[in-house]
Amino acid sequence: MNKFFSRIWRILALAIAAWMMAAAPARAVLEVDITRGRVAPMPIAITSFLGASPKEQKFGADISGVVTADLERSGLFRPIDPAAFIERIVNFNKPPRFGDWRVIKAQALVTGRAIMQPDGRLRAEFRLWDVFAQQQILGLQFVTSPRNWRRIGHMIADAIYKAVTGEEGYFDTRVVFIEEAGPKNKRIKRLAIMDQDGYNVRRLTSGRSLVLTPRFSPNAQEITYISYAGGKPRVYLYNIETGQREIVGSFPNMSFAPRFSPSGSQVIMSLEENGASNIYTLDLRTRAVRKLTNTPAIDTAPSYSPDGRWIVFESDRDGTQQLYVMDASGGGARRISFGKGRYSTPVWSPRGDYIAFTKMYKGRFAIGVMKPDGSGERILTEGFHNEGPTWAPNGRVIMFFRETRGANGGPHLYTVDLTGYNERRVRTPGFASDPAWSPLLK
Repeated sequence: MNKFFSRIWRILALAIAAWMMAAAPARAVLEVDITRGRVAPMPIAITSFLGASPKEQKFGADISGVVTADLERSGLFRPIDPAAFIERIVNFNKPPRFGDWRVIKAQALVTGRAIMQPDGRLRAEFRLWDVFAQQQILGLQFVTSPRNWRRIGHMIADAIYKAVTGEEGYFDTRVVFIEEAGPKNKRIKRLAIMDQDGYNVRRLTSGRSLVLTPRFSPNAQEITYISYAGGKPRVYLYNIETGQREIVGSFPNMSFAPRFSPSGSQVIMSLEENGASNIYTLDLRTRAVRKLTNTPAIDTAPSYSPDGRWIVFESDRDGTQQLYVMDASGGGARRISFGKGRYSTPVWSPRGDYIAFTKMYKGRFAIGVMKPDGSGERILTEGFHNEGPTWAPNGRVIMFFRETRGANGGPHLYTVDLTGYNERRVRTPGFASDPAWSPLLK
């Protein structure tokens, strides 16, 4: 259907030789510790990438603009206003005048260039410099179709993020969500996908049927979601590359919150039966269904730990909505939430170290995290109606949706980092809810 996804997986990423002018590892000098609380953003100068022709100059400026926006939104970098630059970079292969960059207090410098190759492909090269150590930290080049220039920018931002923090980035990712339009009492809901920064929005369904709870597969190629096409809830798989969809389960009772297992071989969900709701797995190869819980309560919203050994879910088996963790086989459920209020929509961090959740207390909706044993509960943000957390693939940022008040109000997407700082709204064409973050693209 769209060759973007198939071609971009094969992007050529080649390392350029690094100039190491000191014996100590580069990160010993240029480093941001993102495991601390609030971190002062690192001043970084990102120059407009060079180009020999007007077309290359346009690509260069656009790519460096994406890099700048990505790093600024992370909250860990403070891009310096180009108006303050003293040196004008004119030769990509020549080391910069480090003294000029120290004057404007830049700790890091990014230079680059864009080149249109004879075969019609676009090559973007960049270098990351440690200004005070006066050495190159990193140099890479990426080659792809010119129409994929935005993704090159995200990949460069990821490389810089990793070089400075030691952690994987999260910019070269996508988000699937529910796009909402129309009056509040007659909302049209479509399945849509976009880059993590809100660009390249693409609708995946027409809006003729209600869709809910989209979730990515571990390989980022497929989405599972619920559709009410034909008036009955069914679990669907949607292939992003081909546009094909298939029904993986049509159940006589209501189904909720399908989510992939870490291996991608199963979908876990909840099914309503006789007023109760229990958790089941569906084998995508054999279509065999297996029941994991069997209580008269409402057990729903299951999410696997990244190693596939455990499942967190919400249940009212103790009288109110609380969070529980059980073995992936279904045994030994234990409650992990004990704070005031009700807990819902748990989702395990890709790192395995935290579980994100929605908490409802005294009319407020909060997004928080706790450790898998229930300790260390921490509220990251709260408001009128916050819900539906989803993790960035590096486990450092959470996206969620927030409903605004009033007859014309609706949901919008936001991100907040694991420390509870740097809350940002994610731009979308209209109302948006129920986001799900993809793994890093390949």
